[in-house]
Amino acid sequence: MSVAPRLAALIEQVLGGPPPIGLRAWDGSTAGPQDGPVLVVRHRRALRRLLFRPGELGVARAWVAGELDVEGDLYDALERMTDLVGARPFTLPAGRRAAIARELISLIGPVVPVPLPPPPEEVPRRTGALHSLRRDRAAISHHYDVGNDFYELVLGPSMVYSCAVFGTPDTTLEDAQAAKLDLICRKLGLREGQRLLDVGCGWGSMVLHAAREYGVRAVGITLSAEQAAYARERVAKEGLEDRVEIRVQDYRETADGPYDAISSIGMAEHVGAARYREYADRLLGLLRPGGRLLNHQIARRPLEDERTYRADPFIDAYVFPDGELAPVGRTVSLLERAGFEVRDAEALREHYALTLRHWVRNLEARWDEAVRLTSPGRARVWRLYMAASAQAFERGRIGVNQVLAVRPPAGGASVLPLRPRAWVERAA
Repeated sequence: MSVAPRLAALIEQVLGGPPPIGLRAWDGSTAGPQDGPVLVVRHRRALRRLLFRPGELGVARAWVAGELDVEGDLYDALERMTDLVGARPFTLPAGRRAAIARELISLIGPVVPVPLPPPPEEVPRRTGALHSLRRDRAAISHHYDVGNDFYELVLGPSMVYSCAVFGTPDTTLEDAQAAKLDLICRKLGLREGQRLLDVGCGWGSMVLHAAREYGVRAVGITLSAEQAAYARERVAKEGLEDRVEIRVQDYRETADGPYDAISSIGMAEHVGAARYREYADRLLGLLRPGGRLLNHQIARRPLEDERTYRADPFIDAYVFPDGELAPVGRTVSLLERAGFEVRDAEALREHYALTLRHWVRNLEARWDEAVRLTSPGRARVWRLYMAASAQAFERGRIGVNQVLAVRPPAGGASVLPLRPRAWVERAA
């Protein structure tokens, strides 16, 4: 029998139903529905990866290596494959598991299969304690130090790597990113002459916007040397060296408060559950009484038993090493325990889905250039991770929230306008 029908039969054993997506194998055979996206198994090595790593990580490794591909709508394909990728063959009866393994081995070939080394974009072996200074620097370098030209291609001229804020679905990405930065400035109540600390400043977009549009003196900190170099060039080009400083520095090493305001945009996901209270304590200590914190952070849904939480294996291995997501309730609780008064939380889940779809379009439109700037594997990692993330936001599996918190002044006097969300419109 040809390969694809045999693969379809295996999928039916795992799922208890027919394949949800069309299949085409390396021998040219097909199976399953052919009126939508098609999963292309380009090489039998993909099956070796699935044999030893069933589920998401095995599929991801085969994808990164170019042994699996999708023809047609990638978003539709990912939706159809959700149950298949998340299937747990080891929950099946032992006899059925053994039969599936034997069939996979027979498809792989006559030689006894052994595990393949993972594709080179996978995170190398990690050393040091989780979320130690040294290990966090290595994790950040893996994700961000892959070439500023590549990030320009994906992110566009704004060079903002976080959720934009769209006025309508037709708003351009650049306008939506500018709107997000300005919204944060308004929530922080920035005024000329104030000091702003941007934790995880990326390529400098937030500090540049705040200094240029609001006249603040801004410090941006990042652990990425490539980001810092790029941001400093932007600062010099705009002639803002007297108002903007970029440092390669961890938030745990920052000690030159007090600041009037702190922004943390898409950085707290790297902090980790074990360090989050320390993160909150340190930011509180860097703020003057009455100062504001804007914490912009991806959130996941809470679990019945939080001890069972595990990071997504593909994201952890290929995208954000040691990254951790927390429910928004836990984030708010820890900020309050540190001494912050949480004054506002705004959910922007749909906006991140739109943002990611823009990034995917940018990548696909200049695919050959992206491959040249990095590697085929790295480009494939990014396409899969961003498309899958867009779907996760669209389906409500994850969210993103802006939490505004204040370091209470002595006596607890109010430091915010009486009218709720007065920052929605910029003052004239």
